[in-house]
Amino acid sequence: MHSHKGRWHDDDDETWARRMRAWEQAPRRGISGRARGGTYRPEEDRAVVLTKALPATGLSQPATASRSRGCWPPLSEALWKDTAMAMRAAARQAILSPPLGPRSPRPFLCGCSLSIAPRLEPCRAASSTTAPAAGKHLPPLFSVAPMMDWTDNHYRTLARLISRHAWLYTEMVVAETIVHQKDNLDRFLAFPEEQHPIVLQIGGSNLENLAKATELANDYSYDEINLNCGCPSGKVAGHGCFGARLMFDPEFVGDAMSTIAANCDVPVSVKCRIGVDDRDSYEELCEFVDKVISKSPTRHFIIHARKALLSGLSPAENRKIPPLKYEYYFALLRDFPEIKFTLNGGITNVSQVSASMRQGAHGVMVGRAAYNNPWNMLGHVDGEIYGKQTRYISRRQILENYQAYGDSIIDQYGPSRPNVRQLVKLHFQMFIFYKTILVLIVFCLFQFYIHLRSLPFNPVNDRGNHLILIQPLLNLFHSEPGNSLWKRKADSALRHCKTVKTFLEETLDAISDSVLDKPVNREPSSDEEYFASVDSLLPPKYTTPMHERLVAAST
Repeated sequence: MHSHKGRWHDDDDETWARRMRAWEQAPRRGISGRARGGTYRPEEDRAVVLTKALPATGLSQPATASRSRGCWPPLSEALWKDTAMAMRAAARQAILSPPLGPRSPRPFLCGCSLSIAPRLEPCRAASSTTAPAAGKHLPPLFSVAPMMDWTDNHYRTLARLISRHAWLYTEMVVAETIVHQKDNLDRFLAFPEEQHPIVLQIGGSNLENLAKATELANDYSYDEINLNCGCPSGKVAGHGCFGARLMFDPEFVGDAMSTIAANCDVPVSVKCRIGVDDRDSYEELCEFVDKVISKSPTRHFIIHARKALLSGLSPAENRKIPPLKYEYYFALLRDFPEIKFTLNGGITNVSQVSASMRQGAHGVMVGRAAYNNPWNMLGHVDGEIYGKQTRYISRRQILENYQAYGDSIIDQYGPSRPNVRQLVKLHFQMFIFYKTILVLIVFCLFQFYIHLRSLPFNPVNDRGNHLILIQPLLNLFHSEPGNSLWKRKADSALRHCKTVKTFLEETLDAISDSVLDKPVNREPSSDEEYFASVDSLLPPKYTTPMHERLVAAST
């Protein structure tokens, strides 16, 4: 029963006032457009939608109200319009929001629970108000190197499922890209909250753009900002005039790091080589470090223990041909005790990581080995490197968690735009049917335009591409029985499987249950004394110019 003024008879004055405040404060917005990856469904029954909306608006349905007859409290036309809009908006949130609980286990992964990551959110900007507090994360004893086209959001998600404490680096993002893509920053900077601790690597040689890029990146709450001074690629160190080429100008690197630090509220670091071309002596490396720390608050360097050759070698050859000089790294620990140095280059297993720690390394960064063999490399990090109690995990659990993540991304963003090969294949079939070249061109262009218009807008390039989502999984069974068959099945399945679930259902029969359920086991290794002889190779002690002046003044 209700009165003619829209007030229920069993309402007291306080309850009625609360209902009116809820209506007045509700957001006045429509329900068109996309949000949280979904679309409004006009076919939803209006009464059902309103019923779902009631809890979200703080209202309750009167006991005598009949949904089928639409017996809601009689309101004025204007008030009903505003109230209905607010209720439908709340209903839309209730209908389209993803479930809060974990996904149910998949048939081919039965018996597994989502104990590692019950809900992996799609990539988005993290609020600056939720930036991790200082000291929240363990120090970067182990980190995964930034690798172009490899350490994207999908790989980092897989890495975090295996290791909770490893530090993850983004692919290098050029400062000019961030500055000129201010309206599309999520494509380059967004990441799921679960990926912390995470470091953004920036590349560039323009101080103004480095400052702007760092300021724009603040909203994403990275744990550290790193400047790339070690990439030998021709596009980067050649035409781009940054990367490893910056080591020729340590004064500029100091200014750049000072600029970056002034525009962010997190620590900053430099990733560099031990030398470039003929500037490869230990003294020149120390001069580079000394000038950078004297002009900026930089107190962390990632040292790739090879020099870079900017002409004549490809980036891949620069990772293999120049000899490793670990003695330079350990000499830096001796000569700059107040600075943190992370060792990078040539580390292929956890035994070598542990050996470097025993020798005094502050931290180790691993690149290709962590990508080519993620299970055996990352699976030991939490227990052996950080000394944390290792939880029982298996590759079956990892795949279940990653499937939930991957398919949620596909559901969220829809299929990605077709690539060139797919378009050529599609329109070549039209060529057989349409005989006239003119008709072919006009028709194909028109169909191509219509097809692109029909695709959902994807704010992050290829984020919903199932090929890119599945790519990080391909090395999960490295050196295990059945790996070759798994790779062959994967190659075939990638051509027609459009979700991670269907891909795994079609390929996992190549891997035995014993491999899927086997925990991470430490393999015997002969690398326990990998750095034992490095002390005998250390170069002479470096004396900074300031120290030399102090010694001269004292004498």
